[in-house]
Amino acid sequence: AKDLLHPSPEEKRKHKKKRLVQSPSSYFLDVTCPGCYKITTVFSRAQRLALCVGCSTVLCQPTGGAARLTEGCSFRRK
Repeated sequence: AKDLLHPSPEEKRKHKKKRLVQSPSSYFLDVTCPGCYKITTVFSRAQRLALCVGCSTVLCQPTGGAARLTEGCSFRRK
């Protein structure tokens, strides 16, 4: 019997459509601003700059794939 709720690391590496149970590889993040400590929700593969609501600091920059978080930003996966 395979555990469908907790896939193995080998199964997680597979393409999102080729896994035993299909699931997306992207997710939302709660990013904390290093300056004012406000929390902003950002998509892991964001295509635009994410700015802090309080102090308008850049929180993440888009790349070809996953967004790159600015140094000093802490995050948690939702």
